[in-house]
Amino acid sequence: MGNAMGSMLPMALGVALSPMPVIAIILMLGTPRARSNGPSFTLGWISGLTLVGALVLLLTGGPASSDQGEQATWVTVLALLIGVFLLLLAARAWRGRPAEGQQARMPKWMSAIDQFSPVKSFGMGALLSGVNPKNLALNLGAMTAIAETGIPGGQQAVTLGVFVLLGTLTILTPLGIYYLAGAGAQEILGTLKEWLAAHNAAVMSVLLLVLGAKLIGDAISEF
Repeated sequence: MGNAMGSMLPMALGVALSPMPVIAIILMLGTPRARSNGPSFTLGWISGLTLVGALVLLLTGGPASSDQGEQATWVTVLALLIGVFLLLLAARAWRGRPAEGQQARMPKWMSAIDQFSPVKSFGMGALLSGVNPKNLALNLGAMTAIAETGIPGGQQAVTLGVFVLLGTLTILTPLGIYYLAGAGAQEILGTLKEWLAAHNAAVMSVLLLVLGAKLIGDAISEF
């Protein structure tokens, strides 16, 4: 199981280091429905990661290794394709960065966060973690790497749980600040939001570049 943990760890950190979802929950925690919408968003995020990860593990339940014990060709090709996709996302994020002195543009749906219900918050969390192209690619890569190790189903489930936990740490952090920091929570969260908004493009570009290059390099070494 150690190999599986090591293989999925970079992908889990890639999911965790996503500025936009963190900004979203920070905005939710500044609304009148903070105490219901914040936890709902977090549960949705966890559900999205878990559902997609479990589905991928079920679909990749077949042989991920060849008869000689080598990594199956389809796993290598898939890793290569995911790596290329992440590089394309990195280039897109870098091109979309704000010019010097300009504020980063936030998605339009963020302006309506103060009107979200707990159900809508849950759905948004699930969409951002499960359907967002970057997270979907990282989840697919992580689960494929886990399946490739050939560990039993129970150990796969444990590894999936660790993946979800690591991928949720940055969502849980603002929630913890909100409940534990008292009157100073909004100031801390506001500062964090401003920093993330200003550096979103740079963080995502570097992150996706590193993860994409790693997947491509690992895949090439298997050919």
